[in-house]
Amino acid sequence: MPTAPPATLLIQTAFIGDVILMTALLEHLHHTEPATPVDVLVRRGNEGLLAGHPHVRQVLIWDKKHRKYAALWQLLRQIRATGYGRVVTLQRFASTGFLTAFSRAPERVGFAKNPLSRFFTRRVPHTIGDGTHEVARNLALLGASLNKELRASNSSFFIPRSSLTRPKLYPSAADEATAATFAAGEPYVCLAPTSVWFTKQFPEEKWLELLAALPAGLRVFLLGGPPDVAPCERLAAASGRANVTNLAGKMGLLASAALMRGAQMNYVNDSAPMHLCSAVGAPVTAVFCSTVPEFGFGPLSPVSFIVQTREPLACKPCGLHGHGACPLGHFRCAYTIEVDQLLHSLNSVG
Repeated sequence: MPTAPPATLLIQTAFIGDVILMTALLEHLHHTEPATPVDVLVRRGNEGLLAGHPHVRQVLIWDKKHRKYAALWQLLRQIRATGYGRVVTLQRFASTGFLTAFSRAPERVGFAKNPLSRFFTRRVPHTIGDGTHEVARNLALLGASLNKELRASNSSFFIPRSSLTRPKLYPSAADEATAATFAAGEPYVCLAPTSVWFTKQFPEEKWLELLAALPAGLRVFLLGGPPDVAPCERLAAASGRANVTNLAGKMGLLASAALMRGAQMNYVNDSAPMHLCSAVGAPVTAVFCSTVPEFGFGPLSPVSFIVQTREPLACKPCGLHGHGACPLGHFRCAYTIEVDQLLHSLNSVG
């Protein structure tokens, strides 16, 4: 019997959205190298995204909150002992560059911006701002040759080019059953109103405008993690709608993704729930406040809308990532977005 080729390790220890985007590489490898076992290294807390993933052999976990650097050394020993044929880091930071550079893998791949990339066997450029999607940038690490994924701005309908392998998640039967308990009945929309970054988060009063304008008979589910329970509860109470259900902290990520797939529309920020929609093909309206889709992190669902302010602002974008507060104090990139821009997407698919 022919022996299996040496395994590949993909390293992505950043945030939830980054791990979701990484799954496009799992799909690519499954189609191009189906015999190659693939392991993935993520930070503790994100391993649930890959539970039961059919294209992942093993999930390695880096606990960044407990003896971070001791755990890093332990991971290096584990990686070396496994004898990977290829180690690929999707990050541009020294810690994952360290694991890649000194993995002893014959093939060590990462972005040229990584401080330790001089020890890689292949370095790949990483350019932000030219319209290339992050998924395409990541796929280039595997040698995939893809056209740039350009996005239109403001409430534009967009179908991603077929050449781009999209991220994909696999909710379990239990996840699907959990979602089905809420999805049964009248049509619904989902709102994921929060973000880790203030300037990526559509303001509460603007979400309330949307809730007031949505059709009265349309059910609304508020989604988020445990830290989002209080703001979602506040939003539900302030909306005055009887058919708003706060599910924040009550559903796992994969169950939430399954619920979003059946929604009439999902309203999200430039944050992880947007990528959840991309990974299950859920309809999505993504609100970009301080950031822009040209950075390469826009939605990839077949039915995707992008909403931004119509006002030309010299200060937008104010950075690749969000801020804890608007640097200029006015946050006009969010407050000048009109509710009709958000309703346009729902009306378009209705």
